[in-house]
Amino acid sequence: MSKSIKKIGVMTSGGDSPGMNAAIRSVVRTCAYHNVECVGIYRGYEGMMEGDFKSMDARSVKDIINKGGTVLKSARSKEFRTSEGRAIAHQKLKEANIEALVVIGGDGTFNGGLVFNQEYNFPVIGIPGTIDNDIFGTTHTLGFDTALNTVVGCIDKIRDTASSHNRLFFVEVMGRDVGHIALNAGVGAGAEEILIPEENMGLERLLESLQRSKRSGKSSSIVVVAEGDKIGKNVFELKDYVEANLDEYDVRVSVLGHMQRGGSPSCFDRVLASRMGVKAVESLLEGKTNYMVGLINDKVTLTPLEQAVKGKSQIDRELLRVSEIMST
Repeated sequence: MSKSIKKIGVMTSGGDSPGMNAAIRSVVRTCAYHNVECVGIYRGYEGMMEGDFKSMDARSVKDIINKGGTVLKSARSKEFRTSEGRAIAHQKLKEANIEALVVIGGDGTFNGGLVFNQEYNFPVIGIPGTIDNDIFGTTHTLGFDTALNTVVGCIDKIRDTASSHNRLFFVEVMGRDVGHIALNAGVGAGAEEILIPEENMGLERLLESLQRSKRSGKSSSIVVVAEGDKIGKNVFELKDYVEANLDEYDVRVSVLGHMQRGGSPSCFDRVLASRMGVKAVESLLEGKTNYMVGLINDKVTLTPLEQAVKGKSQIDRELLRVSEIMST
C-alpha cells in the first residue's frame, strides 16, 4: 500500500445523521494505524475556508461511536459554491499541509468534493451520511437504519393511542424526494397505507383503501406519509380531505420531524461506519480518488463520485409489493 499521503482531512457536511461520529472515529483510527496524520475540519466546507482545523489522534475520538450528530459540526456553505470560495479553501488546505480529504455527507457534499477535485486535482473520497438513503451506489447510507428504528418505535407508540381512541393517524416521516424511510418503516410497523413520492396513489384510491380497512373490522389505522408524497400539498391537507369524505374517521396528524435524525446510532450503523472509514482512508493511500464508499451485497465497494451524484437510488419494488399484501 502506497503511503505517499502524510496528512488526511476529514469533515462532515450537510444534514447530520447517526453514524457520522462512528465514521469520523474510523477515519482517525485508520490514519493512526497507517501512521498518517489526521486533521478534523470543523463545519464542513465553511470551516475549510476559514482554516478551522484540529489535529486528531486515536485518543481524541474515544467515546464518540455511540453518539448521534457530529463532533465536527456541520454547515452548508454558499461561498464554497463559488470558484473564489474554493480557491480560499484550497489555500487553507495547502497551508495546513493537508493532502487528501474524506468527506462525509450527501449529494451536496459530494458535489462540492467532485468540483474541488476537478479544479485542483485534490484527492477526495466520500462516505454517504444521510438518513434518507437517497444516494446511488450503496444500499445503505449512514443513519438510515437508525432512523428506521426511531420511526418504527414512534409508530408503535402512536398505534397504542390510535387503538385506544379508534383513530386514524397520518404519520409524516422524512423523505422529500425518496420514500425509503416511509416504505421500510411502514412495513416494519404494520402501517395500513404507505404514501411515497415514487408512487402517486391518488386521493380516491386512498379513500377506497381506508373504507376497505374499516369494512374489514379495523377500528384504527396508521398511514405513513413521506414528506415528498405527491397526493396532497401536505399531510394536513390529506387529513382535511379524509375527514370531509369519511365521517367515521377521527383523524390526527403526527409529524416526526428532526427526531428522526437524532439519537444513538444502531449497531448496524456503527459497524457500517467503521467499515466505510477504513475503506475510505485505505483507498486514498492506494492512490484512488473521486470515489464514494458504499455497501452493495454486504460488500464495501467504491462508486465514482460522479455516478453517486448523478445516479438515482431506486425504491425496492419487491418491498412495495410486500407492503400492498400486508395492508390487506
